[in-house]
Amino acid sequence: MFDLLGGGLLGSVFGGIFRLVPEVLRMLDKANERKHELSMFQLQTDLEKMRGEYRMEEKYVDYSSRAVDAISEAFREQSATAQAAGKWVAAFSASVRPGITWSLFGLYAAVKGCAIALAFDANADWRDVLVANWSSDDFGMLTMVLTFWFVGRSIEKYK
Repeated sequence: MFDLLGGGLLGSVFGGIFRLVPEVLRMLDKANERKHELSMFQLQTDLEKMRGEYRMEEKYVDYSSRAVDAISEAFREQSATAQAAGKWVAAFSASVRPGITWSLFGLYAAVKGCAIALAFDANADWRDVLVANWSSDDFGMLTMVLTFWFVGRSIEKYK
């Protein structure tokens, strides 16, 4: 009798477990499927974000190239107008940008020279004076001027 009850009980337990296993596997599969869908959604969101950034960069480059073209056209028109007005007007027109550059450079050098002279009059150490007198703003301004005169010219010649 015990065998019949024990066998029946074991059969019922194993039968119940074997019926539950597919359901548990189905639940685990659904959980994995949801994780996969979430992962795919995140990837699609990232892709759309990158596409949007790419479109913005594309618009910026397009705008920048149109601005450079407009500036180049304005320079050509100004040059043609100056040439048509005569040799003296063309020479004066051609000297405006270098003249402004040299004037600003002279003022800049004078201000820096005065600052250094005042620091030396205050008995400051020359190393400290030179380090304090050259900042990232000074470097940025030097880079901007050099880029304008040398890199800009190369780009104009290339076009």
